[in-house]
Amino acid sequence: MYSSALCCSGSSQSNLERFLECVTPIVPSRILPESCYNDLNSQWQPLGKDPVEYFELKDLWDCYNEWSAYGVGIPLMLENGDTLIHYYVPYLSGIQIYSSKSVAASRIRRDDSDGVERESDSWSEDSGSDNLSRSLSNNSSKAWDAVSEDSSYDQEGSWLTRDRLGYAYLQFTEMSSPYWRVPLADKITELARTHPALMTLKSVELSPASWMAVAWYPIYPIPSRKNEKDLATCFLTYHTLSSSFQDSEMVYNDIDTGKDTCCNSYELGGEKSEKKKSDSISLPPFGLGTYKLQGDLWLNPGSCDQERIGVLHSAADSWLKQLNAHHHDFNFFTFHSTL
Repeated sequence: MYSSALCCSGSSQSNLERFLECVTPIVPSRILPESCYNDLNSQWQPLGKDPVEYFELKDLWDCYNEWSAYGVGIPLMLENGDTLIHYYVPYLSGIQIYSSKSVAASRIRRDDSDGVERESDSWSEDSGSDNLSRSLSNNSSKAWDAVSEDSSYDQEGSWLTRDRLGYAYLQFTEMSSPYWRVPLADKITELARTHPALMTLKSVELSPASWMAVAWYPIYPIPSRKNEKDLATCFLTYHTLSSSFQDSEMVYNDIDTGKDTCCNSYELGGEKSEKKKSDSISLPPFGLGTYKLQGDLWLNPGSCDQERIGVLHSAADSWLKQLNAHHHDFNFFTFHSTL
């Protein structure tokens, strides 16, 4: 029942590395026809002689279907040498999708029956950066609601401009207690009812500012263990959604991605994190948050695990500040950090 949701990793990896590998979605790679090049925003998608590779958001959501239903199994090695499989379920913590005006306009179709132009995907160009969709719960825990919502940041130091970000299509931040959330696949289905382009957009249509954050909450280990406080650790992973992120100097110049450190380009299954197979695209976390991270279960002594977590946390923090984005879970995880 759970075998297909199990992540298999080499014994030489640390538990943190196994987690990062297991929660990295792998999506089918597609090649954009040259006839579509003119529809792209050249500022985000510099075109040359090489084929333009992309993925569809629908394929990305498909990666989370089984994980949302059964959890993803993380092989962990305990300090005493015992091993177990710890299952985590993904929840959509936050998402921002920006696109170009030309892409938004291209989705307008004319109904020949009455000559009226209609949006084929309910696309909204005027949603704006302040149109933040929030999921609220009247039953949120007091501890969760106690986090400050102050996300002030020097606007002059950020690149939050429509010319650079594009047009906001969807912005969502989960505000409810973890006990009242639905798994990621269910949340995407819910959001797609009012934002159907979530199922049709391509990564080449998105601004480099497009991203999502996934909260990973533990459900149970196999075999079961009692009083293992390290097994209560929760994670927050950040993933970019745009094809142009790797080529965007705007992003790399301003965000500390951990280059030139031992933590950069960690290997997944012995290969670079950017690609796992020639016909697929890997979307490893560029940022990370942790909650209830205690003891040495996740951090191998003598390794760069501690540094890796620091680099990934700093990258997430810098990313949110540059977007002037308030992310409730990140603030909560940071406020309760044990690092």
